[in-house]
Parts: sequence; structure tokens; C-alpha cells
Amino acid sequence: MTLNPIISQVTEVAREAGQFIRTERATFDADRIEYKGLNDLVSYVDKTAEQKIVAGLEKILPEAGFITEEKTTTKFGDTYNWIIDPLDGTTNFIHGLPVFSVSIGLQKNDELVLGVVYEVCQDECFYAHVDSPAYLNGKEIKVSNKPTVADSLIATGFPYYDFSKQAQYIQLFTELMRNCHGLRRLGSAAVDLAYTACGRFESFFEYNLNPWDVAGGIVIVKQAGGQVVNFKGGAEVLNTRELLATNGRITGEMLEYIKKFF
Repeated sequence: MTLNPIISQVTEVAREAGQFIRTERATFDADRIEYKGLNDLVSYVDKTAEQKIVAGLEKILPEAGFITEEKTTTKFGDTYNWIIDPLDGTTNFIHGLPVFSVSIGLQKNDELVLGVVYEVCQDECFYAHVDSPAYLNGKEIKVSNKPTVADSLIATGFPYYDFSKQAQYIQLFTELMRNCHGLRRLGSAAVDLAYTACGRFESFFEYNLNPWDVAGGIVIVKQAGGQVVNFKGGAEVLNTRELLATNGRITGEMLEYIKKFF
């Protein structure tokens, strides 16, 4: 299957879901949130957006299955599976903080081959597929060329329900704070990856991640010239629950910091 003809259709599905989320934001009732676990929030907006995305993607690639955060479908494909986070940054959305996104990845067997991240409030659509450049709203993007951690702005995420590694995470934060331009926590891993792909961040790292948090962004970072590894430097990241994305120039240095504490 050639991916180039369908990428525009996938971005349109992401944008339509984003428009629904943007509309609901204006009248959202925080009393309608649900808890999936400790500090793990979901709303009717997440679920409805996911249903819309699934319906749209089924028209594009009927044989594909789905791996979704909200489990609105159980269909699984033999070769192709869409990996979807309909609203990455739900806590931000609920609290009115304008950083949240739609994330869509396509997996062929064990390989991620297409990714879309739509940052809803900024109306920024990042997308890429294998054997293609990465784009932001039609303009090609590349990772930053900063050569060292000392030159870098770095993104991360904080643990919000599994605090088993909190102590060493704080130690790592302390070490990096002293040796980079700054640390940022936006609250959407998909956005962090997209921003790494276009050079706003030099690196993003986090643990306790799910496949739907990162599938779309991984493809975009790689096709923009970046690198994505786990905390040991290995290539498997989708199911390891830990991820380091960089501009490719500071990977080794970032791993040195991470390996001090993990």
C-alpha cells in the first residue's frame, strides 16, 4: 500500500476530530468527567472524538484494526492497525489549559509507518510517513541542529499515578536543570514529540507512556531527522513505556544523564 495518497485523508480526520474538541471546549461541563484510575481522567469528549476518528479511518483503510485509548472498538487487524489517542492532554483540556492534541499512528505489522499529531488550539497539524519528509501545515520541518544538552530546551512529563520512580526522576530533573536551557512539561506527549520534530525542543523524555501517547509522534520525529530510543538506547519504544526522542545530535549525552538514575 502506498501511504502518500492517504496521508491527507488522515490529517483531515484528525482536523475534524480537533474541530469537535474545540467546539466542545466552549461549553464543557467539568462535572461530567470520569476517573479511569488515580489522576487518570476521561470525558465524553475523549470518547466521542475517538468514535469519530475510528469511523473516519475505517473509510480510508477498511482492513485495518485499532489500538485505542478509550477502547471504543475492539477490531484488530492482521497487518495494519491504527493507534489512536483522541485527546492527548485530557487534564489540560478539563482545566482549560490550551495544550492538547489528536494523535494517530499507523502500524504495519511491528513497524510504525505513518503519524499525525494535530495540536488543536494552535491549529497545527504535524504529519509524516516512512520514505517522506515530515510536515507542519504543509511546510517541511526538521529537528534542531543544537549539538549539546547545554544548548538545549528539553521537554518531559511528570508521573501522575505510578510514583515508583519518582525519587530518581526528580534527581534527573535536578541534574538536567543545571545543564540545559530549561525543562518544560506541557502535558501532552504527542505535542512534545511534534515540537521536538520541528526544532522547538531538542529532546523529550518520559516513562509510563502508552502506545497511543507516542505512536503518531514517533514517526514524525524520525522523518524530521530525529532519533527515538528507550532509556537503554534500544530501538523498541512503543511498548517499553519509556521513550527518549532527540534531534539525533544529543542522544548519547541524554542517555548518559538518564542512565545515572534509571
